[in-house]
Amino acid sequence: MHASQGGRFEGKTALVTGGAAGIGLAVANGFFEQGARVVIVDIRGAEEAARKLDASGSRVRGVTADVTVDSQVEEAVSKATQIFGSVDILVNNAGIATSITPRPFEEIGTEEWLRVYDVNVMGIFRFCRAVLKPMKAVGGGRIVNIGSAAAFKGVPLLLHYVSSKGAVLAMTRSLAKELAQYNILVNCVAPGFTISPAVLENEGQMSQSRTISLQGRAIARDQYPEDLVGAVLFLASNEASFMTGQTLVVDGGTYLH
Repeated sequence: MHASQGGRFEGKTALVTGGAAGIGLAVANGFFEQGARVVIVDIRGAEEAARKLDASGSRVRGVTADVTVDSQVEEAVSKATQIFGSVDILVNNAGIATSITPRPFEEIGTEEWLRVYDVNVMGIFRFCRAVLKPMKAVGGGRIVNIGSAAAFKGVPLLLHYVSSKGAVLAMTRSLAKELAQYNILVNCVAPGFTISPAVLENEGQMSQSRTISLQGRAIARDQYPEDLVGAVLFLASNEASFMTGQTLVVDGGTYLH
């Protein structure tokens, strides 16, 4: 892959969590192609993904971190600022989704529930907290959270996942109100059911969610990670400089609001 000359994110550093695969990798590539310096953070495969985007390492670096560990989150942001001088854009994409087996809510164990929340909700909290100081230092920034259209529609058999994404929507709104004074804008992109390599390996989700999703979409085709890139980059750009606290649903016209 190669970067275009210049680009609307030239001089900016974007940190993408869960950036080694799927939606995160597609978003990381989008920022790279439009001139940004990119830090891919993931629990595994971050460095390899970074090398695939930019073998020279001059504009893309990978950092291994677990979003559930405070010290690792702080260290990841610290490394990003040491390498590239700032964190101007944070994309909170890391989450548990593709590995979840759909089941009735009364069969979901407390441990599994708390694990989903620790990654999907607390992971966002930890990274937002960690980037606050470096964003203040450069006079502002952009935070884009990856939510889910499931939080609007109400999807059965995934109660812990759906409710965790509902929390992401609420956090987006409250953080937007709190951080606007620092010129830090916080928005959310809510994908529909998105086909990625990890999703293809989950037969339970494929059999349940894919059919339902296709039946309900105005644009009757599968959704792929690349379908989310434009919305994320828009919210991170100067074009969205008077938007905060908003959620863009990108699901092919299933949930309309």
